[in-house]
Parts: sequence; structure tokens; C-alpha cells
Amino acid sequence: MQLDKIVNYHKALADPTRLRMLLLLSQGEMHGHALAEKLNLSQPTVTHHAAKLREAALIKERRDKNTVFFKLNPEFIRENAEASLEFIFAKGARDMEEQSPENSLKESVIRNFFAKDGRLRQIPAQYKKKLIALQYIVEKLEPGVVYTEKEINEFIKPFHDDFATIRREFIMHQFMYRENDKYELNPPEMWTHWEYVK
Repeated sequence: MQLDKIVNYHKALADPTRLRMLLLLSQGEMHGHALAEKLNLSQPTVTHHAAKLREAALIKERRDKNTVFFKLNPEFIRENAEASLEFIFAKGARDMEEQSPENSLKESVIRNFFAKDGRLRQIPAQYKKKLIALQYIVEKLEPGVVYTEKEINEFIKPFHDDFATIRREFIMHQFMYRENDKYELNPPEMWTHWEYVK
């Protein structure tokens, strides 16, 4: 849903009288005169607020001769409330993630140290950057699969010729564990996370 629709929805709600009108209409359809009585307001004031709510599609109206009846548009109210939450939490979180310095560091390491064909040009000397490169490679392994040493070497070779060093780094930084020359990924919680390195 577009941002301007969400803003208009909240503008229409941003008035105590209009919120009270919606509360009354949640109990069922009412005509303008009844709303005016219950809210202790003049008929023109109710008409003014009803017009604002109708413009924002929060309520619907129908005419019966000279009487105008109002009722909620609950699907639209719910849809806009959900769209607001989605915008704030999901989109906001994505945007924050995209803009975070951690994310830009990760992208820059991948861009600078990996060639277009995916090969690691060189093992980064800086600890944090090295962890980013190792994690980028190790994430391409299948969790729960037990690999032989030969299989791990073959997996690493397309990334870098020094497979022995990278294999040792995987173990040293808890990306994998080794037992009887068999290798398996550790749960990500056990990895040495570059994000926490000073």
C-alpha cells in the first residue's frame, strides 16, 4: 500500500471526535442525528467529521429519503492498520538493515575480495574481513551434511587454491567441527560472528 494512503488513513483517525464516531458505529449503522445526540454535537459538526471519514474510506453512507445513515468500512480499516504495521516493522527493518554500517562493510568485503566468478582473490589480513569472507563461503555448505576432508577440499578449491588454510580457519572460528576426518557445519549460533568483533 502506498505511503500517502497510509498517511491519509492516520490523518482521518487523528481526531478524538472521529474516533468516538467510529466507536459508536462499531455497534452498528447509525444516522447523523443519532450520532449528533450521542456525541452531544451539532448536526453540521457530525456532517463535517463524517465527510472526513468517508473521504478516507473509513465509513460508508447510504441515504434513505432525507436521512443519511453511516456504517463502518471494517475491511478497509483493518487493511490500513495492517499496512501501517507492515510499513513500520517489515519495511523499516529492511531499510535499516540495508543502511546499516555492518551491512555495507559486508557488501564491500564481498565486492572487493571476491571476483565475479565467486573466487576469493586473497584471504583478507584484517580479522573482521577474514571472518566475513569465511562466512560467505561456509554459508554455501549444507547444514546437517557430513563431509569428508576430500569433499571439503573440493568444495573450497573453486573459491581459493589454499584449501588447507581455509579448512583450518573453518574449524578455528567454529564454523565447522571435525571428528575422525569428518566435517560438519556448526549451528550459526556457535560461529565466530564478525559483527561482534571490535
